[in-house]
Amino acid sequence: MQKTDYRICRACNAKTDRKLLKENYFICPECGGYLRFHADERIQSLADEESFREWDQNLELDVSGIEDAYAQKLAETSEKYNLKEAVITGEIKINGISAAIGVMDSRFLMASMGYVVGEKVTRLFERATEKKLPVILFSCSGGARMQEGIISLMQMSKTAAAVQKHSEEGLLYISVLTNPTMGGVTASFAMLADIIFAEKSAVVGFAGRRVIEQNVGDRLPDEFQTAEFQVAHGFVDEVMLREETRDRLGLLLELHRKNGTARYRKWNIKPLTVRKNRTCLTPWEKVKYARSADRPMSRDYIDRLFQVFVELKGDRISGDDHAVVAGIAEFHGQAVTVIGQERGKKSLKDAVYRNWGMMLPCGYRKVLRLMKQAEKFHRPVICFIDTIGAACGREAEEAGQGTMIANLLEEAAAIKVPILSVLIGEGYSGGALALAVANEVWMMENAVYSILSPEGYASILWKDNRRAKEAAREMKMEADDLCRLQIVDKVIEEKEAVNSRNIDCVCRVLNREILQFMERYSNKSEKDIVDERYRRYRKY
Repeated sequence: MQKTDYRICRACNAKTDRKLLKENYFICPECGGYLRFHADERIQSLADEESFREWDQNLELDVSGIEDAYAQKLAETSEKYNLKEAVITGEIKINGISAAIGVMDSRFLMASMGYVVGEKVTRLFERATEKKLPVILFSCSGGARMQEGIISLMQMSKTAAAVQKHSEEGLLYISVLTNPTMGGVTASFAMLADIIFAEKSAVVGFAGRRVIEQNVGDRLPDEFQTAEFQVAHGFVDEVMLREETRDRLGLLLELHRKNGTARYRKWNIKPLTVRKNRTCLTPWEKVKYARSADRPMSRDYIDRLFQVFVELKGDRISGDDHAVVAGIAEFHGQAVTVIGQERGKKSLKDAVYRNWGMMLPCGYRKVLRLMKQAEKFHRPVICFIDTIGAACGREAEEAGQGTMIANLLEEAAAIKVPILSVLIGEGYSGGALALAVANEVWMMENAVYSILSPEGYASILWKDNRRAKEAAREMKMEADDLCRLQIVDKVIEEKEAVNSRNIDCVCRVLNREILQFMERYSNKSEKDIVDERYRRYRKY
């Protein structure tokens, strides 16, 4: 098929020169809409020059024994678009890093998945497993290929099994969902990745909008099944902008080369020790400092301590909890997983958005998902704790709040990589403990940590929350007390209460202390790491 020298945007009907579109990643210059990005052109936009090597190029369906109309349709489509099938697979380099890649092309029967698509995707993962390569897969599909019946259905389980074998080898899989990704592709390999992106405005789902509307007898909202919808409901890590794709993928490939490989320099720093009567602050004054709107939050520490941070979102089940900021970071050449409770104290709008740091069940699931991912890739986990407790409300209870906290406590105890937790503000109840099942727990000098807030303690024991100041004194929630009880392993001194103006001084200390933590655990076996964590909590 001879290409025209222009493309027409379906969103605004603008006619644009094909060369100009190619230079702009096939994004309409008039309305910003995403035009269909053909597989070969997408690969060219990603790969280092002349680095792509195609795999299984000549794999085709044996048309003997199939309906003549289907065989003719395959032949006509192949000739029209110069495509053998609906997916191109192979090996590329991005910024010099090798990866296996698959890109689906909707021109070929709407990229429906039949035997050849399933076989090529399966071989992609098998060969990547053999060569110890990460996999990047761009999906688009109308679903299963009806003409191949039950054989098409079997491709779902076949590809899922190949993904699992690749994952068992500790290898990275990044999935990018493009428009549209539906049906059996969504319900198999497309949604099984370690990291899932959805291209801006892509439609992603299982059943189509028209089918659902006919079934339920109601019109669905415009944003239903969009990429943005999928992020909000916890199924996708982030919306991907097409012009940023190569850079984002290159960054993630580079970060994953740094999993569990770094060794750290020796720092001649004396361990911080607890000094009695370090300050003259009363327990209640420390509570007020911990609650101060000017006190740094998790994201403030993340931005200063880590050279790179890529946020990942969603629990893959029901939602994304804004009270948790989590993702992959680089710390002095080592990839780490960072998880922080974010309270949004700097404005009422932000506090409501963050639910004042009170995590929902989907938040605990997100934490557990990223801890498991850290374990797979041998990344240490660093947690920042700052919460007034677990979410309190009907929604949280109906979603199994207690069960999810229990599951996280159980699973975190057995994670085979070192976990460090730092209390930076308030830390109350199971909402704080959920992020504190760690090999070491540190505490900022003016942070507080206890079974619940002083107001809650006074209300339960004395039926009078106005006695919160008295409760704070009795609860032994200060860093010194907790260090003597061996609840806390290290106190990070605040020469003056940490705030937005002096946070860099504290971060310099944290930076060196975290390096020492990493050094202490760099040569310990997985068994020793888990056993030490068990002994830490067994003594209480």
